[in-house]
Order: sequence, then structure tokens, then C-alpha cells
Amino acid sequence: MSIRSVNPANGEVIKEYQEFSYDQIASIIQAVDAACGLWRETSFADRSVFMNKAAQVLHSRKEEFARLMALEMGKPVTQGIAEVEKCAAVCEYYAGNAAQFLAPEVIKTEAAKSFVTFQPLGTVLAIMPWNFPFWQAFRFLAPGLMAGNCAVLKHASNVPGCALAIEKVMREAGFPENTFRTILVGSKAVDQIIENPLIKAVTLTGSTEAGKQIAQKAGSLLKKVVLELGGSDPYVILEDADLDLAAETSVKARLVNSGQSCIAAKRFIVVESVADTFTGKFLERMQAIHVGDPLDKATEIGPQARIELRDQLHEQVRKSVAAGAQCVLGGEKPDGNNAFYPPTILTAVKPGMPAYNEETFGPVASIIRAKDEDDAIRIANDTNFGLGAAIFTTDLIKAEHIAATRLEAGCCFVNAQVHSDPRLPFGGIKDSGLGRELGIYGIKEFVNIKTVFVK
Repeated sequence: MSIRSVNPANGEVIKEYQEFSYDQIASIIQAVDAACGLWRETSFADRSVFMNKAAQVLHSRKEEFARLMALEMGKPVTQGIAEVEKCAAVCEYYAGNAAQFLAPEVIKTEAAKSFVTFQPLGTVLAIMPWNFPFWQAFRFLAPGLMAGNCAVLKHASNVPGCALAIEKVMREAGFPENTFRTILVGSKAVDQIIENPLIKAVTLTGSTEAGKQIAQKAGSLLKKVVLELGGSDPYVILEDADLDLAAETSVKARLVNSGQSCIAAKRFIVVESVADTFTGKFLERMQAIHVGDPLDKATEIGPQARIELRDQLHEQVRKSVAAGAQCVLGGEKPDGNNAFYPPTILTAVKPGMPAYNEETFGPVASIIRAKDEDDAIRIANDTNFGLGAAIFTTDLIKAEHIAATRLEAGCCFVNAQVHSDPRLPFGGIKDSGLGRELGIYGIKEFVNIKTVFVK
């Protein structure tokens, strides 16, 4: 079996890779497990040296890695450069903060001494998606390795070059051999990999259905799992919002990574009194977006990652329009052997339409009118997803209250685009997953929180 890397901008095969056999994978896992015994004994100071070197490698090769992402999954190179820089930042953040985050916590009891210590679990299997092929991996790797774990990466099958490049980064940074390894394998082999007794935990970023399957398998073996899944993020625009700011931020949030992001804005819920004005400003900005070759630094939207994903997106648009939605921009599938899809705006979006109920993973925006503030919040929460949400209003006291207590999501932003940050916990509720990545909470997901009681 082979794994093919295909350029979505023109359909050309970049390279074919031989899929690993299970015997090869088992041998790699055994080697990583052996490395864990030594790695867990290293100090935070020693680990931070390697992690800071990884950051240096990323900084120095950002143009190369951005080009690789553009070729394999269509990310515009300017966004790819930013992604690599963010990976370097997360390495630097945990190199500098892991020791503090995982310091023993003394708790007073009747004992002479009692405290909580945080010990690594061992080898963690990371199952990562194609949409942010470097960031998703380093978002786990940096805290995971700094906590003393080792890792095996099973990346998405359409970005094998990126997967192997990440392993090379860790080797070039000087990490001990087999501390981190990449395996090239399809999704059918994942269950057998999880069953390997040397795999102690699993982290997955992917679809809700994939998350349920992984959770079921890991749960049957009592292995810890963290899931970051899909999203249908609502952006709520109230009548007192700065509409220029709301429109500008919303367009950027909808089109990040050519619309292929779990936390990209997807549903724009606008109070009726300002809906026409907001829609006009939103349309004007969407029309100005430059679609083109992802290797061109002027490009803001490249192709979708694969032709079949583009076709699935178009089918969601087609069904929504057939059910009564109005397409005011885009919505036409281009000809040719490529995966491009135009910036698209749907209005008159109602419950029951794919554009209302499903995650649209591409540059398609759903504008939904609400009667008032309470109705807008109701619509925002009327979803199976709960990853991110944003609210736009000039009343910051009200906005903070709504973000903190009324919007059902793992992260809520006020007058700003939803994004992940190494300093803040990231993850969702409902069908958007469980557990958290990043911040002090993320690094504690894959450790044994151990109580020590000394009489």
C-alpha cells in the first residue's frame, strides 16, 4: 500500500510513500517506549534546551515548511509561515513554563507531608489532521514532551511530507533518538495501534465521528484520550456592535486557512435591526478576497485540501439553496482538476439546512437573522457543537457576562476572532470534544496526577 501526496491546486501527484507495515509500527512503538524510560528522568532544564532548539529550527526553515504545506494541502504560504512561527512560539512557551506548571503542589493534611506530583504517562499516540499540519502536531508535542512523555505521530494521509518533516525537526533539534517518531499509515490501522499495550494514551484532532470511534476504542482499554473535534462557531452581532469591526473580523475568521478550520467562524447571527448593514459590509469584504495559487504571497484563499472535500462542501451549499437559502456570493464549483472553491455567502439560512446544522469546512458563510439579543444567543447555542464563539457589542460588561455564562462553547471571544493561544486552554464541549490542550490545563492532560502522603 502507498500513501500519495497530491497538490490540490492542480491534481498532480507530488510523491508516493510506502505505508508502514504493522510489524514496522510495532517496532517503532517499542523503540519509543524504551526511550521513554530515559526521557522521563531528564530534568525540565534539559528538556527545555531541546525544545528551544526545535523552535530555532522552525524559525530558520519557516519558508521551506510553508511551501511544503502549500504544495500538500493548499495553505497560502503567508499563512503557512505564520503557522510555523506559531509552532516555534509554543515550543518556547513550554520550554519556559513547564517546570512551573508541573511543580509539586503541597496540600496541608494531618500527614507530616502531603503533596501532589505530576508524572508522565509514557508513549502517547497523536492522531492529527491535515488542516494545520505543523501546528496541530506541535500543539501537542511541546507540552507532551516537556511533561516527560514520548510520542508517536499518525498524521493525515494527505500530508506525509509534513509528517516526516516534523520528525526531522525533532532530530535536528537533538532530541534523544526515538523520543518522537512519525508513522505513515492509513486510518484502518489505528485501532490495532491503540491496542498496543505500550501506547498509554491517545490525542486526536479531527471530525466528531472519528473522535467517537477513537474514544470508544481507547475507553474500552481504559486509556486516557483528549479529543478536539469539529465546530460550527457562531459570531453574534448585536445592534450596538461596531459593524465595521464585526464585518472585518468575521470575514477573516471565516476565511482563515481557506475556511478549513474547526474554529473558523461559520454562522453569523445578526440582530434584525443591523442585519442589512452588516450583510452589506460583509459582502463587500468577501468580494475583495484574492483567490489563487497558494505559493503566491498575494493569495488569501488557496484550494481546498482535497477535491472530494470541496465537492462535499458544494453539496452542502446546493442542498441549503434547494431548501430556501439565498446565495448572494459564490456557490459555483470551478471547472478543472483542482480543489478551488470561491468565497460564498448564504443568507436566509434556517434550521434543517446543512448551512445551519452542519459544519461547513470551507469558505462558506451562513448569515442568520435574530429577532433580538436573547434570540441571537438561543440560535448560537442551537447546535451540537461547542468549540468557539464570539460576540460583538460595544457594551463590554454585557459582553463579558454573555461570553462567560450564556454562550455554550469551550472558548468565547469578545470583539475578536476566536483563535488558539499557547497561554490559554483550548478545547470544546458537546460534539466538539473533551479535554483541553495548551495552557497549564493542557500540559496536565497526559500526566499521572499522583497523591503522596507521608505520615
